[in-house]
Amino acid sequence: MFNLLGLLEAFRVQDFFDILIIATLIYVVLIWFKDTASRFVFAGISLLGVVYIFARLFHLYLTSLVLQGFFTILLIALVVIFQEDIRRFFERLAVWGSLRKSSGQAGDRKWPLDLEALVEGVSDLAARKVGAIIVIQGSDPLERHLKGGNELDGKLSQPLLSSIFDPHSLGHDGAVIVQGGRVARFGCHLPLSLDSGKFGMFGLRHTAAIGLSERSDALCIVVSEERGTISVVREGRMAVTKNPTELSAAVKEFFEKVEVDGPGRIRPGWLKRNTVEKGIAVLLACCLWFAFGLQKDSVQRDYVVPIEFRNVPEDWEIEENRHREVTLTLTGPGQAFDLLDPSYLKVSVSLQNLVEGRQDIALAEDMVRIPSNLSLVRIKPGNIRVTANRYHLASFSVQVRTAGELPDGYALRDVTAFPSSLQVMATRGFIRRRAPLSTEPVDLSHIHENTNLETRVLLPPEVRMKYGQSPWVRVVVRVTKNKT
Repeated sequence: MFNLLGLLEAFRVQDFFDILIIATLIYVVLIWFKDTASRFVFAGISLLGVVYIFARLFHLYLTSLVLQGFFTILLIALVVIFQEDIRRFFERLAVWGSLRKSSGQAGDRKWPLDLEALVEGVSDLAARKVGAIIVIQGSDPLERHLKGGNELDGKLSQPLLSSIFDPHSLGHDGAVIVQGGRVARFGCHLPLSLDSGKFGMFGLRHTAAIGLSERSDALCIVVSEERGTISVVREGRMAVTKNPTELSAAVKEFFEKVEVDGPGRIRPGWLKRNTVEKGIAVLLACCLWFAFGLQKDSVQRDYVVPIEFRNVPEDWEIEENRHREVTLTLTGPGQAFDLLDPSYLKVSVSLQNLVEGRQDIALAEDMVRIPSNLSLVRIKPGNIRVTANRYHLASFSVQVRTAGELPDGYALRDVTAFPSSLQVMATRGFIRRRAPLSTEPVDLSHIHENTNLETRVLLPPEVRMKYGQSPWVRVVVRVTKNKT
């Protein structure tokens, strides 16, 4: 009872939403793989996952270590095993926002295609024992499943279906794709069924129709060339219709289901459906939270983080100080530290209220960036010392530095800089020293005549050029030739 009360005290509102989100994801995965051929593989992997959770709960270190390594390797295998299901899942997400509108009531509604023309065309083909595959697209895109074919974009009608599936037609062996009530393509080749052993008794048309229905939510209508029967294939299952009325009812049921279950739709009575899957999802989410998300005893950890200065005025300079980093002591649950990225931590000091000279700045909690699920215990050191210098406009003379000696027979008359002085931004201390600004050394060893050249002015750390001003000056070197 004491442990239960402690668990309830540790439970937060964030934990409720944590469990809700994970339960929803587990439920979606369970429903997604419920009717797929890979569901038995998924069930086996899920069983190992449950064993791993219990191993973590009861501190079975060897079992946890072995299964942890197994799941690390299995991650790559999962992508290969469930690649088709994963691609279909993301395709569903891509079209999630496309809502479908219903028109009319159940008795007089306008269907997305000419239902009468479809039933007449299929019945005529069956009566003449002409093989055919007609694919009616649902919510899922079909392009990546189709090979070959020709664009048509024609109105669905009985004469059009008869001409396409005529034995002398080039596209009679392929499938017709119906999109938006129109024949979009014909002569398309469909993927074969993933379970060829189960459907080996059927012909190639039936196997191809089942293969497409396993990969999408499309409805496939197959006319048998040998028996003249009409089969309706959806979600990997096939049913033979006895008459046109059953075919019409099957197509209507397909459109009603697509309209209800399509992207952005919530099926009526969804709370009462799949109750077992919902219970399993909630149970697994609670177990995962208890194993990994339960906020247990708090721990303390120290982190060395950098200090950054912000809001520094442009005409100010901050001298280097010995406190470039501080140590933060944080407290919180161990799970929060497991999710923490140390690079996220930072101490940000605003310097918008600077004064000239040396000053101490107290570090406060509002200067520290940490995650909301962690608390700050202390900052060490609690104060930092900075020296701030403001730049002032001042004029300094330019002194040309030289290097080397003129060639034999030449004498230096003078070296002059233009301009001879520069207006720059300098700190008050530098202005007091009144030291000239020096240029880069000018090499005299190759000068045989009066020379003009561009030379950079070397700026000390306490000096900056005014905005838009160049640190280059023109240097004129004048020489004379010695008389012999």
